[in-house]
Amino acid sequence: MAQTHPSIWSIATDPTVMRRATKIALVVGIVIALINHGDKIAGGTMTTIAWAKCMLTFLVPYSVSTYSSVMAVRDRLQTLGE
Repeated sequence: MAQTHPSIWSIATDPTVMRRATKIALVVGIVIALINHGDKIAGGTMTTIAWAKCMLTFLVPYSVSTYSSVMAVRDRLQTLGE
């Protein structure tokens, strides 16, 4: 009998996965934002578009962390189900 596993979406929206991804996004996002925009932030020359790009910077580590967690959970479930 085939074993059903949680969907990708349900794993990605699991509170544990989201909490971990948020922590990683905050740390890595701040580092990336400072590397890319630190001079403009310090100089007070950030434009609205630059702030928007800065905020979008946090989506990259969040997405990577979430994807990695989802794949790890799926692999673990598949291994346990064999």
